[in-house]
Amino acid sequence: MSTIRFTAVQNASQRQPMESVAHQDRSQLFANHVFDKNAMRAYLTKEAYQQVCMAIDKGGQIDRKVADHVAASMRDWALSKQATHYTHWFQPLTGATAEKHDAFFDLTSDGTALENFEGSQLVQQEPDASSFPSGGIRNTFEARGYTAWDPTSPAFIYGTTLCIPTVFVSYTGEALDNKTPLLRALHAVDQAATGVAQYFDKTVNKVIATLGWEQEYFLIDKSLAQSRPDLVLTGRTLLGHAPAKGQQLDDHYFGSIPNRALSFMRELEHESMLLGIPVKTRHNEVAPNQFELAPIFEEANLSVDHNALLMDIMGKIASRHNLKVLLHEKPFAGINGSGKHNNWSLQTDTGVNLLSPGKTPMRNLQFLTFFINTIKAVKDYEFLLRSSVASASNDHRLGANEAPPAILSVFIGEHLTKVLDDLENVSEGKLSPKEKTDLKLNVVGKIPEILLDNTDRNRTSPFAFTGNKFEFRAVGSSANCANPMTVLNTVVASQLKAFKKEVDKLIKTKKLKKDDAIFNVLRDYIKKLRPILFEGDGYSETWAKEAKRRGLTNTPKTPDALKARVDKQTISLFEEMGVMNATEVRARYEIQVEEYVMRIQIESRVLGDIARNHIIPTAVKYQNTLIENVRGLKEIYGSEYAKHASEQMDLIEKISSYIANINRGVTDMINARKKANAISNNEQRAQLYCNEVLPFFDEIRYHSDRLELLVDNELWSMVKYRELLFLR
Repeated sequence: MSTIRFTAVQNASQRQPMESVAHQDRSQLFANHVFDKNAMRAYLTKEAYQQVCMAIDKGGQIDRKVADHVAASMRDWALSKQATHYTHWFQPLTGATAEKHDAFFDLTSDGTALENFEGSQLVQQEPDASSFPSGGIRNTFEARGYTAWDPTSPAFIYGTTLCIPTVFVSYTGEALDNKTPLLRALHAVDQAATGVAQYFDKTVNKVIATLGWEQEYFLIDKSLAQSRPDLVLTGRTLLGHAPAKGQQLDDHYFGSIPNRALSFMRELEHESMLLGIPVKTRHNEVAPNQFELAPIFEEANLSVDHNALLMDIMGKIASRHNLKVLLHEKPFAGINGSGKHNNWSLQTDTGVNLLSPGKTPMRNLQFLTFFINTIKAVKDYEFLLRSSVASASNDHRLGANEAPPAILSVFIGEHLTKVLDDLENVSEGKLSPKEKTDLKLNVVGKIPEILLDNTDRNRTSPFAFTGNKFEFRAVGSSANCANPMTVLNTVVASQLKAFKKEVDKLIKTKKLKKDDAIFNVLRDYIKKLRPILFEGDGYSETWAKEAKRRGLTNTPKTPDALKARVDKQTISLFEEMGVMNATEVRARYEIQVEEYVMRIQIESRVLGDIARNHIIPTAVKYQNTLIENVRGLKEIYGSEYAKHASEQMDLIEKISSYIANINRGVTDMINARKKANAISNNEQRAQLYCNEVLPFFDEIRYHSDRLELLVDNELWSMVKYRELLFLR
């Protein structure tokens, strides 16, 4: 074992386990560092509290006087928690979070020092932010961008900094972040779903989209990770032969959590509780060193913020445990990658989950209405939902017999499929009393019983109904949830809006009763959504052929999938729903295409560097050792040396062959990269990187990994999978 590998493992084994955080009731810890409604009640006047709550619940305005009071109260609360700085915390189009810290400290005109934080500093700021991607929305010399307070996501303290969640927009008003379109999409689905929910309950005034994400990740020793340039620079291993033991025994999944990982998890959960992130579940995942955590469901905007915050603090906490968190969708070849399942539902302000059946036929008809409309939305915009999870890293995971395929389909189980079959046979027009009774009692009335018995799951389905929610399983582990949630809520809002229009038309023109009109529209929808429903194996080749016959999109490569972002239907949808205008839509497409190019470009450069500066020199060094050995044998055995050195000669020849193939592959890859870089059009460049540069990765890797099996372990300069994948 090389010195650096031995040292890292030795340090890990000698290091004493970190003392666990002192036990404390989680109800006391939860949101202790969050300026939530409980904190506001303690620090704000009744008038200010009510106005902030109005802004949170109904989007009302906060006047300047109240904003000054809120800022002063927030400052006093933050200082009581030992905060020294504040920042507008936002989510630019990099996919990460951003912040610029300012001290509360200020000076008056006479030089007196004081702690200052005013309403104007709370509500809006103007960071330079000129280097964030904008997709052509603004020029570098027109760098003005504004962060504006989002009161629906409460401020929090991390470390000694008061973090204020904000949107980020350009001088001309276009969204430069992921949060602004999400807020607009959530508003759209609220309005559309409330209108439909009032068919069943007139007291409903608001519908909230909820989200519960399941975050998968890898933990590896930090010292070992730092010895690998590919992990440091790309977040994944570009080379490395599979270890003899990987995940084939299924002994890691739900197994006993390693002590080092558990120590990390305890601190992470403690910090999460303080920050109001309601983490609940932790367990080992399928692959070695792979884990998962999941929170309780929350309002979607807050849940997205919490996931973005969590991904940031995971890295910081891991570092304190001499660990490194890998959020890349496929950090290791040959074992499962990581996803982030997005569990989505709709909930009314009366406390009803619209995707959960109830005890009455009316409640179940409400369930069917939202259930069928969601599937219809997915069917009509499957190409757009696929694009919402597209990335260079997620391409390695989707359809890899460990994650759902790139073809969007919906799994609902055989029992609910039978319910849809029965609904499809509803008579057109006005239902007879007997038909209505049979439908409500024998079909709709039995839905709760069906769901209690419907425990099947289909892990190959990208979009599955799981009892009282839909699970969007294709989202990548490193992704910001805002993008897929913006798309999903937008398409559902559009569908619900169209549904209400059709129902109202039948009530008015056909003089149908409300129930009859709803049944008639749902029956027609069922016929149209059939192509998206699939209960079988999503990994099978027959499904790909069948999906094509059904007219479903199959775009396994990101450059092809992203084209849906600028489809005329997409732009029309976002504009009609008030989520994004054409400029904002096209800007995001340009940014995502450029990001794809840059990620493959970086990986290509790192791979070439490792191959020629690590792999080949190491192989040559070992080959020279073999050559010296052959020379020694020749001195001893003379002309008879050949029969004694045949194995060494064979090794020398194999090493030469692998070295030549690696060197040739790197040269060809560089030439392909130069060809792609010469193209000014980003879309064309992405296609070249995808189809002409990326294929060399596997070729170079194959020959390098063969050398790993031949070269003396003491000489091999790269930490191997068998050392990375098993925490000690």
